[in-house]
Amino acid sequence: MGKKFLGALLSMAMVSMLMVGCGGGQPAATNTNAPEGDTAAAEETTSAGGDGDLITVGFSQVGAESDWRVANTQSMKESLSEANGFELIFADAQQKQENQIKAVRDFISQEVDVIVIAPVTETGWETVLGEAKDAEIPVIVVDRQLDVSDDSLYTCWVGSDFYQEGINAVDWLTKYMDGLGRGEEDLNVAVLQGTIGSSAEIGRTKGVRDELEKHSNYKIVAEQTGEFTQAKGQEVMESFLKSGEDIDILIAQNDNMAFGAIDALKAVGKDPGEDVVIVSFDAVKAAFDSMIAGDMNVSVECNPLHGPRVAELAKKIMNGEEVEKIQYVEEGVYPADTAAETLPSRAY
Repeated sequence: MGKKFLGALLSMAMVSMLMVGCGGGQPAATNTNAPEGDTAAAEETTSAGGDGDLITVGFSQVGAESDWRVANTQSMKESLSEANGFELIFADAQQKQENQIKAVRDFISQEVDVIVIAPVTETGWETVLGEAKDAEIPVIVVDRQLDVSDDSLYTCWVGSDFYQEGINAVDWLTKYMDGLGRGEEDLNVAVLQGTIGSSAEIGRTKGVRDELEKHSNYKIVAEQTGEFTQAKGQEVMESFLKSGEDIDILIAQNDNMAFGAIDALKAVGKDPGEDVVIVSFDAVKAAFDSMIAGDMNVSVECNPLHGPRVAELAKKIMNGEEVEKIQYVEEGVYPADTAAETLPSRAY
């Protein structure tokens, strides 16, 4: 940590030799250091980085495929700001894992202090994370999880309990259908999955299936990925409708796919929220607008505001403190009948 700052301040040959022996050197990225003699500035950055320097963070984001992702990026940029003791190097992967792996290698070559990854998929990370470990750069994973044989390849993970989200969605759904007097009917369910292999898709798919299996009258009649995008959600929902299968309930694994599906339903004269019950995930502001309009019945929260927790963890890690491996964020379930009351307090 703080190699650039130490390199600027320490000129003694013995210290310089020590830095070379620890793999030190001048990173390609430029940090902003507190001026010499500025005690207040030095104390402020010391609390952030431990040696008076800004903490340089390389953050590889999935992309900007949804409203949720945009909110997640904004939260990270606001929290990992220079005013908060950080220099952020941001890389948009545009939904491609190969772009993320290249970005991580770039972060390693720049000798950043901390790497943060919101992975496109869970697998395929062993080699590049091994390189980060060899470079002694801690890695914080956010949102989607990683499937690696050695969990020491990353320091901690921050995000949602996607499996529990799936359980929560079906728990709400069955109670809602009971309230409509339809709890004993044979009900056909269509599922718009997220990006296959992502943690959100894996967890929500399993949670939904496990909870639906407790109710023999619920049957999944269609299931396909909408890749977390509105356009693809609409396209897949159109194909569901053309198949001729009667659909009572749609479970969309994010709000943007639900918006696309709602457009598809309206285009064929169906009334979303009435003819087809719409269950979604993320609970972005636009979902509350959709619920208020009567188009969506519920959205299960997936909290994107990871920035404050990541900033806190980065500071602790750089100060040599131990942190918990798994860091879940708090989340709720928001039905349509509370949407108007809740919307003004939503931050995303």
